Amino acid sequence: MPINPYLIAVIGILLGSCFLRLIIEVLNVNHLRTELPEGFERVYDPERYRRSQEYLIDNTRFDVMESSVTTSFLVIFILAGGFNFVDMTARRLGFGEILTGLAFAAMLVIVAVIWRLPFAWHRTFGIEGRYGFNRMDGRTFRIDIVKRLFLMAVIGGPVLALVICFFAGAGSWAWVYCWAAAAAIHLFLVFVAPTILMPLFNRFEPLADGKLKESITRYADEQGFAVGGILTMDGYRRSTKTNAFFVGFGRTRRIVLYDTLVDKHDPEELVIILAHEMGHFKKKHVHKLIGFAILSMGLMFYILSLFINNADLFSAFRMTHTSVYASLVFFGFIYGPIAAVLAIATNVVARGFEFEADAFASATYGNPELLIRALKKLSVDNLTNLTPHPLKVFFEYSHPPVLERIRRLAREP
Repeated sequence: MPINPYLIAVIGILLGSCFLRLIIEVLNVNHLRTELPEGFERVYDPERYRRSQEYLIDNTRFDVMESSVTTSFLVIFILAGGFNFVDMTARRLGFGEILTGLAFAAMLVIVAVIWRLPFAWHRTFGIEGRYGFNRMDGRTFRIDIVKRLFLMAVIGGPVLALVICFFAGAGSWAWVYCWAAAAAIHLFLVFVAPTILMPLFNRFEPLADGKLKESITRYADEQGFAVGGILTMDGYRRSTKTNAFFVGFGRTRRIVLYDTLVDKHDPEELVIILAHEMGHFKKKHVHKLIGFAILSMGLMFYILSLFINNADLFSAFRMTHTSVYASLVFFGFIYGPIAAVLAIATNVVARGFEFEADAFASATYGNPELLIRALKKLSVDNLTNLTPHPLKVFFEYSHPPVLERIRRLAREP
């Protein structure tokens, strides 16, 4: 029997990415430094710093184990004809192309959820619980899974049906129609997520009147930054980790503060953290990243169009029948390296944006030392690794390591 080049490529991509991840994680752990970095003495006590390194090691071990086991499962699933079994099961339902494709996708999602469930449970209640981050109970964990599956069905189902419909009947222009539809849906979700989707998982309440609200409002007015509201989110229901972010655009923009962040930082620190986030909008970083994401979608759909119903690709997955819907799944394996390169490029750009937003916050608030103090405290709150390996940063970090940000800020005039 001749060797199928697509099978070799798919297995090679899976094993290669798993091995590369192992190398990166080993280098990252070996790059840990037991001595506390200069300047953190007053905010990071030695015991908590030691805990941050243990947290990293535990997460790394678990990530490597999960990646290795999942990769092994995927290889066995492919070689054993698992995808063909799922496809034949979907076809026996007697539906048309679109409904069969939706059934095929739903079965694969169920398999993936069941497979990942024990890993997610251990990460949440084992590792995150052991280090004092997890606040979620079993009921909330299960309800979150049901909600995510519901959203996948409500949003992902129609999108998948649309893509199948286009590639089945729109000819050579199908990828363009898919691209346009995906871009429109992406932009729609950017606006809808803050008001409809996110409240499915968390409660949002207006920030109470007081010094913090006055300080944020005053700074936003000084910068001519339109804000539709300032909200707090009940992050403490799931985790003690801290965060803040903006949602929406224009006058629909809202500032969202985790309640854990408000509890652990003083008003000045919170304002300069938000000044950094405002910097992203002022510098058009959000728009640029959305634009890059839409261009990446176009590239993906064009390359996908070259693999629709490819007989050799289907043979690699031991398939009896070709179909548009299975082509989408199998293409994901081939597209992996391209997606990885695009992700690296996005992260390189995003890290540059973080420096620009830091500079904006420092210049407009006029106190780089305050931002440095806030960054240090955020690192302590979340047990951040202060000394990641450069290869880890290159491949995975969308934010520069905190020590690099602090050094850059220290040089600001």
